[in-house]
Amino acid sequence: MAPVADIGRTLDMTVANTGFMVDRLGQDCAPLQFLRELTQNSIEAVLATAERVGLIVWDVDWITHSVQGTFKLSITDNGIGMSGEEMAQYINALSSSVHKQAHDGNFGVGAKIAAATRNHEGLIYLSWRDGKPGEKIRLWRDPITGNYGLAPMEIKGENRYWSRISDQAKPAMIEAHGTQVTLLGNAPDEDTMAAPEGIKPASRWVSYYLNTRYFRFPDGVTVKAREGWTKPRENTDTNILRTITGQEHYLTRHAESNGKVKLTNATAHWWILREEKASGSNSGVYASNGHAAALYRDELYEMVTGRGGMARLQHFGVIFGSNRVVIYIEPHHSETCRITSNTARTQLLLNNEPLPWSDWMAEFRANLPAEIRELMEAVSAGSADSNHQKSIKDRLKEIRNLFRLSRYRTTPNGSVNVTAEKPDHDSTPVDGVGSSGGGGRGGKGGRGNDVYSLFLIDEDGTPADLVGGHDDPKVQWISTENGTRAPGLLEDRAAHYLQDQNLLQINGDFRGFTDMIDRWSAEYAATPGARPQITDVVQEWFEQALVETILGVLSLRGSREWTPNDLAACWTPEALTAAVMQRYHVDHAIKRSLGSKLGSTRERRPAA
Repeated sequence: MAPVADIGRTLDMTVANTGFMVDRLGQDCAPLQFLRELTQNSIEAVLATAERVGLIVWDVDWITHSVQGTFKLSITDNGIGMSGEEMAQYINALSSSVHKQAHDGNFGVGAKIAAATRNHEGLIYLSWRDGKPGEKIRLWRDPITGNYGLAPMEIKGENRYWSRISDQAKPAMIEAHGTQVTLLGNAPDEDTMAAPEGIKPASRWVSYYLNTRYFRFPDGVTVKAREGWTKPRENTDTNILRTITGQEHYLTRHAESNGKVKLTNATAHWWILREEKASGSNSGVYASNGHAAALYRDELYEMVTGRGGMARLQHFGVIFGSNRVVIYIEPHHSETCRITSNTARTQLLLNNEPLPWSDWMAEFRANLPAEIRELMEAVSAGSADSNHQKSIKDRLKEIRNLFRLSRYRTTPNGSVNVTAEKPDHDSTPVDGVGSSGGGGRGGKGGRGNDVYSLFLIDEDGTPADLVGGHDDPKVQWISTENGTRAPGLLEDRAAHYLQDQNLLQINGDFRGFTDMIDRWSAEYAATPGARPQITDVVQEWFEQALVETILGVLSLRGSREWTPNDLAACWTPEALTAAVMQRYHVDHAIKRSLGSKLGSTRERRPAA
């Protein structure tokens, strides 16, 4: 039976099958998001005290370990604490928080979604407030119903949802107030101190995540995390509580220079790291090499490290030395530029849209700091731009028209007549150039005046001239040998193309190239000084193959059948590697060139 309506009142929406909804939201969270959510709750609990000073510790729940012999991860703070009634109210309500909720702040869903969905056995909350006895609740996933909520506790024959706890369970760091949360995992014997599958470093996963998630912590708040928990506790060299500082601490201590660049609605903070052999020893605790991220309210979002980080930095214009440069973009929040995050806190949003990384990269390139420019010049001193450009351009001269795929612009005095191509299916126009609607041929309606349009030759069509063509990409060969390629960048890949800079970087260390050099060096083993010339010839022919690939792909630009994402997929490092994996034709061309330079290998072989 439908409920009777109250006059003037809305029937509030409810949630059916909350277990499914919570699980679905949990899938959107990053694997370690729960570390951030529980840490942030503890930070806010400390700041809610009168002193605004406190300690937060990620550690083994040693009492559980002493009883069960199982390592369970816990977080303890000496913040303001909660009563049992408050825990039931705030922990068991999906969008409820003891702290103020806001679209650009606390949602009241983070820890419940990120942690509970990964701990079906539950999260045990122990909390003390105002010097009173502590109280306990257990948030879990009911194994029968599949719903999340507070597990009932039988106390003196009554079922309740929170209970008093003995002071013997109180952690030593908690005096009058504080909270401990223990993560039980998905099974009673699960070791929740162990890093989740695929997460590295295995022994410092908590420390590394928190240091790379936070830029800094509030004054007065100290955060620590246990490392080496399986080692004897008396061995303080291996079983330690590491102080977590956030990335700012590391960057300040290890940067040789730093600064800011003003961007549209944002500030770019940059650091150049000193060249230190010890930087690798910090890689398990901090992001200690070149990387990029977004910075907002002392937290780091969308961080890209390793190969991806160096590749992103190159789009900022840091072509050489990217392994030593760090860039954080801090967007400015205002009434017209609202900065929020998605519910899972994995991505920042500007007016509910992804951050404009491409725009900010272009602005940074245009205002590249002098210190970064000097670093690039110093690193690139061992590398010269490709010296094969003229010979490749000469070879391509006769087939240059093949890199313009019948693209025309309608004009009254055009040399040919064309009609607009009709695609087989609807597609989004490229580069923001759209249709004005309507039909017809030529310059009126449809795509007639679209410089990127594709047309077909048609005697009854509209006059047009052939347009198109692209500048040849600038080419750089890079290698670890001369310091122009940072280890990890393009590892075992042939090349990558930076469209925004029309730059093709080719990895001289790629084994597909070095194997070919070795093959022909063996053929000319009897020719002194042959290897440098062989290297030059091999690189020239592979360079031509890559240049042709880029020009050929660029000629597709503007077709309704080729979106920008489709084009970008064609010049990924993997796609460009595939483009040079052919052997027969390249080997044949190399053989001809070497024959003209060094003579036939038959002439060089010693007589039998």
